[in-house]
Amino acid sequence: MKHARRWAAATLAAGALALSLTGCGDGVDPTERLGRRTTQPPATATPSPAAPSATGSPAPGGASDEAYRKWGLSAPLQYAPGPARKPALPEPGPGRARVVDRIPVPAEEKIVFLTFDDGAEKDPEFLKMAADLKLPISMFLTDSVASSDYGHFEKLRDNGSASTVNNHTLTHPNLRTLPFAAQKHEICGQQDRLEKRFGRRPPLFRPPFGNYNDDTLRAASECGVSSVVLWRVSMQINNFQYAEGSALTPGDIVLAHFRGPSELKGATEVQMTTRMLQRIQEQGYRIGRLEDWV
Repeated sequence: MKHARRWAAATLAAGALALSLTGCGDGVDPTERLGRRTTQPPATATPSPAAPSATGSPAPGGASDEAYRKWGLSAPLQYAPGPARKPALPEPGPGRARVVDRIPVPAEEKIVFLTFDDGAEKDPEFLKMAADLKLPISMFLTDSVASSDYGHFEKLRDNGSASTVNNHTLTHPNLRTLPFAAQKHEICGQQDRLEKRFGRRPPLFRPPFGNYNDDTLRAASECGVSSVVLWRVSMQINNFQYAEGSALTPGDIVLAHFRGPSELKGATEVQMTTRMLQRIQEQGYRIGRLEDWV
C-alpha cells in the first residue's frame, strides 16, 4: 500500500511539472508575455563530434559541412550516439505505461532530445532543413490535424535522419476531463491509424497539454504504449521556456511544434527551429535520438 501511494504521488508530481510548461496550443514567446527578454546563457565551446559507441548505436546526424550555413547556423550541429545500454527509467505501475520527462544521461553528457507535436504545419522547407541537417526528431502526431497529409511526415521519417512517428491522440483533447473508455478510444484509435499508415505501432505517447491521470496510464498500456513522454523545456518563438532554472540540463526532452506563421507571429517553422538549434549550440549541447534511450 505504501509503495502504491509513493508511485501515485510521483505520477501526480510529474503531471504537475508538465503543466508548468507551455504545452500544445500556445505559440507566444514567453519573454514577450513577461514583457522582458530572457537572458540567454553565455555561449560555450562546441564539443567535438561524437564517435560511434563501441557497443551502442552510431550517432545520428552526418550532415554535410555546408548544410549548417545554409540553415543559419554558425557551426555544425553535434550529435550523440546511442548508449551501449539503455538507462534505467522509472518503473511503471502494474498495468500502466511509465512516465518519462527527462532521460537520465550521465551528468557529464550534455545531450538533449528533440520532439515535435501535433502536425498542423506541413512546410516543405522544413523537410529540406531536417534532411540537410539530419535532425533526429521524435514526432508526436494528432490525427485530426496531421492526417490531411501524413505523406509529409512520412517524408520526414524517411529522410535519413532516423526520425520517428509517435502518438498524440486522435483529436487532441484534455484527457483528464475524459472517462477511461474515451481516453482509450483517443489513444488506441490513433495507435491503429498510425500503425495502418506507417506500418508500426508506436511505443511512445504524449498526452495533449501534458495532462494525464491514472486512467491515461492504464489506457496507454492497454493500447501498447510503453512510455508516456513529457518534457521540461519547450521552444516558443525565439527562446526556450524552462520548467525550472534558466538553462538546459543533460537529458532534457525539448518540446517544439509543427506550426507556421499564423501561430508564430509571422515566423516560419524553419526560423523557429533555427533559433532552437542556435540555443542548443550556445549552451554546448549535442542532440540525441530519443528512441535510442527510451
